Amino acid sequence: MFNFALSDEQQQLIDTARKFTADTIIPVAGECDEEERFPTEVFEAAFELGLMNVELPEDVGGLGFGTIEGCLIAEELAYGCAAIATSVMCNHLGALPLMVGGNDAQKQRWLGDMAENFGFISYACSEPDAGSDVAGMKSRLTKKEGGGWVLNGQKRWITNAGHAKAYTGFATIDPSLKHKGITAFVVDRDTPGVSVGRKEKKLGQRASDTCDVLFEDVEIPDENIIGEPGQGFYVAMEVFDKSRPMIGACAAGLIRRCLEESTKYALERKTFGVPIANHQAIQMILADMAIAYEAARLLYLKAAWEVDEGIKRSITSSLAKCFSADAAVKAATDAVQVFGGYGYTREYPVEKLYRDAKLLQIYEGTSQVQRMVIARNLLRG
Repeated sequence: MFNFALSDEQQQLIDTARKFTADTIIPVAGECDEEERFPTEVFEAAFELGLMNVELPEDVGGLGFGTIEGCLIAEELAYGCAAIATSVMCNHLGALPLMVGGNDAQKQRWLGDMAENFGFISYACSEPDAGSDVAGMKSRLTKKEGGGWVLNGQKRWITNAGHAKAYTGFATIDPSLKHKGITAFVVDRDTPGVSVGRKEKKLGQRASDTCDVLFEDVEIPDENIIGEPGQGFYVAMEVFDKSRPMIGACAAGLIRRCLEESTKYALERKTFGVPIANHQAIQMILADMAIAYEAARLLYLKAAWEVDEGIKRSITSSLAKCFSADAAVKAATDAVQVFGGYGYTREYPVEKLYRDAKLLQIYEGTSQVQRMVIARNLLRG
């Protein structure tokens, strides 16, 4: 029977994440944004509480939760701060190539360490001239005689890069092969030739660290190649299908924060002798936010359920990300409008929500790229 009810365990996860957000994230979110500070202590606390890396399989020491559980946690964290939620979410993103294409030995080594020890692993896919165009990447893996590979290239906009202990990434073994040359790898940060560029100065999500990662004649042993050489593109596409529902969840959390902040303010702020909540124009804005939240939540849960059920429909993940990200930007814009002049200042949280929301339309495939994915799936029949 069709059922929207969450299990007791799922509700407990939500309650734990919601309390953590209220007690630990919201009190420091504004300060971290202002100072552009990566709050390591918050992430360590999330790890100790079991709110990071929740989808790591049990056979490597993980909790073994599904994408639904990961998304439910992401929504709660993003309610408090989208940047902090992004850094937690992207640790799972960094693990996904190993979860999707890694062998048992790789999973035990890399994922086992993530389950046991606090730390970050970054997903290094985008490049200066290749963001959503994964097949156009220029990073190069060159086969060595006698075994092993040499990696050269530059990765851009890599979340958590400045704090990561390791990177999963992609490079081509032959640019002429386009997507058929893409190969996945994993590498320790302390490997000679690996370096991190400057920290990006960003419009929003400033508590999340974003840097370039540079590979200069990096020696990659054969055991660090994920899957078969030339099969990395398919690993990357499956990773995005599994990770995009979580962006929809982050967007839903941000929309809910916009709605609750706007509702509270509308009941307190008076114009023409009455609370602005009495004005129909404000009521319409609040109603649209409520609609957006419910729709975004349903879409990300459907996409997450399909991932957990092994249903390969990339269109659903794209639907969830695209709709939810666009809805979050609109909700944040409308929240600033409800607050009026106060919303344009840093005195209230909606200014930060407005800046944080925009990235949801950009990373892991822009809203326009999601529409391309959706259209191609529709036209394929």
